[in-house]
Amino acid sequence: MGRMKSEPPKKYREFVGRFPKLAEAWDALHEAGSTGPLDERTQRLVKLAVAIGGLREGAVHASARKALDLGISPEELEQVVALAAGTIGMPASVAAFTWVRDVTHKTEPTQPRD
Repeated sequence: MGRMKSEPPKKYREFVGRFPKLAEAWDALHEAGSTGPLDERTQRLVKLAVAIGGLREGAVHASARKALDLGISPEELEQVVALAAGTIGMPASVAAFTWVRDVTHKTEPTQPRD
């Protein structure tokens, strides 16, 4: 089920290389939020849903990439987009669908806006 863990985008690596204390704080925040009854798979799907709801293209790309690393299927990621449609509307859902597909279909991602 597991895939090889993907590497974060170059721009992210450059940013955390330039600001290592921010990277440490980000990691601590992630760790603190991960404590609880939800398993890693569920946490990843929730994070994808939050990124979609917030219309955060870069976060959708990252969440989709990390979900694939956990063995979550492209179809499951697309269902998260479909579930969001009733809340965020069709135009935003179509945008989120393309962002997920940027990752699942390995096309060149569009420029993140967040």
